[in-house]
Amino acid sequence: MQAKPFLKWAGGKNQLLNKIDKELPVSITRYFEPFLGGGAVLFHILKKYNPKYVFVSDINKELINTYNVLKNNPNELIKELEKHKIKHSKEHYYITRGLESRITKQLGLSLRDSSKIYYETDIKRAAKFIYLNKTCFNGLYRVNKNNKFNVPMGRYKDPQIYNKSNLLEISKLLKNTIIKAISYEKILNYVKKDDFIYLDPPYDQLNNNSFTTYTKYDFTRKDQVKLKEFYDILHKKGCKILESNSSTEAIQKLYKKYKIIQINAKRMINCDGKKRGNIKEVLIKNY
Repeated sequence: MQAKPFLKWAGGKNQLLNKIDKELPVSITRYFEPFLGGGAVLFHILKKYNPKYVFVSDINKELINTYNVLKNNPNELIKELEKHKIKHSKEHYYITRGLESRITKQLGLSLRDSSKIYYETDIKRAAKFIYLNKTCFNGLYRVNKNNKFNVPMGRYKDPQIYNKSNLLEISKLLKNTIIKAISYEKILNYVKKDDFIYLDPPYDQLNNNSFTTYTKYDFTRKDQVKLKEFYDILHKKGCKILESNSSTEAIQKLYKKYKIIQINAKRMINCDGKKRGNIKEVLIKNY
């Protein structure tokens, strides 16, 4: 069975795997991915190359907790997801989300109602994360300044909250993978010459509607410059690097000394459905 991403994720790479695959090295022995997100490229590389050493990370602690739970406790996770599936309703969604809002007040709910559901364990936190991801509006992961998930419920008649066989397959794939909640710069403590690193950062903004907030911290143009400096350090170490990003003038200038490949992708998240169309992206490689 081919493992597929179990989360909906802005900028997910499942649709672009064929294009990314064409630019991958002939062989990969040690693999790093410091902006893990939905995991499409990770699953592809695990299947195709079976690297001896795999280190993936993300600054999103709830996302990383979910991957580690899936790796170590898949059956317990599935049991918790089934509970959410059975209870799924507008009321259950907003109680699970646990934020005061206009809708929770309309339902006659308050933050005290969230005490009905306990999330003291990593497994229950992971189940909550997946449930909200698969039932929220557009599969969008967004948090407020207090780092609280605040996306409203989506309009799905029968949302597929989980696929048991897919989760079990992913769990097997992740068996020997190191998964950490750290910022991307920290992988410099682990990488060495000839390692392959795939970078999939929040993209450089095409316009003011571009989505770059996966945690309470925005990824700004200054962060893009800092990321390029990080890319240069990896290059000097002798690593092989492939990066995905927007095809903006700023990105073109930043990475002009490297090989830039233009590709087309579909924008899946926009408040205006008419603007979810093809956009230009780039793959940037140093090999």
